[in-house]
Amino acid sequence: MQQAIDFREESEALYRLLEPIPDEDFGLVTQFKNWTINDVLTHLHIWNWAADLTLRDPAGFDAFLRQVAAAVAKGSLRAFENEWIQGLKGRELLETWHSFCLALSDHYAAADPKARVKWAGPDMTARSKITARLMETWAHGQEVYDVLGVERVDQDRIQNIAMLGVKTFGWTFACRGMEVPGKPPYVRLTAPSGAIWEWNEPSEENRIEGSATEFCQVVTQVRNVADTKLCVKGEVAARWMSMAQCFAGPPENPPAPGTRFTQRARRGAAGTLASPTPLEGATPKA
Repeated sequence: MQQAIDFREESEALYRLLEPIPDEDFGLVTQFKNWTINDVLTHLHIWNWAADLTLRDPAGFDAFLRQVAAAVAKGSLRAFENEWIQGLKGRELLETWHSFCLALSDHYAAADPKARVKWAGPDMTARSKITARLMETWAHGQEVYDVLGVERVDQDRIQNIAMLGVKTFGWTFACRGMEVPGKPPYVRLTAPSGAIWEWNEPSEENRIEGSATEFCQVVTQVRNVADTKLCVKGEVAARWMSMAQCFAGPPENPPAPGTRFTQRARRGAAGTLASPTPLEGATPKA
């Protein structure tokens, strides 16, 4: 399953970003809800673990969800995740998360893409589940790149995220109790490779055009559309981009304009990154 390979490669890219940083930098506070890098890795690891559980042990996943619900009723999801990780942090957490990413990728690569798996909401296909894990890794990875002062260089595997963004056009409105517009905008994006990706019926009056990376940043709510160069035409397209949400759960508002950005590079973090590969790299921001 290609999406499992794409998940693995995105996880490897985040690992290469973090592998050189000193242990204390895992405590850096990001622009996302004041989470630290440790918090980000904890969140990614627990839900990667849950994604593996639902594939390999559905009954065990049901029990895990009951445990989550009971804990959240008494506190918060963040508190539950912190308790679940049992004090793991820094390099030990990084290596634990990374090694499990590889195992998760292998398990989903061997799975039937059309097999149904359980989740907190409706059941989904195995392909959709590992695509969601790719999206989460890429989206939460953004706050890590930002706090380390590194501008991420994407690969065309983000097409999975762009497609998810397009498919959740209706969800963005429905999860807010709003009527879904009848005609979704034409979406024309330039991939990292320069290829053109297109969705929906071509239109000059109802369209979104520009960088695939920036479109993905908007639908995952890691950037406000006002902080991108996307060309958004038409009332429906503008409404969608103002609140786009490609992930499940209750409605979430995008970050306010100017609040999510690549910070200045930190010595010992971005400045000590290994050289990027020709198609995928990381550029420290001076």
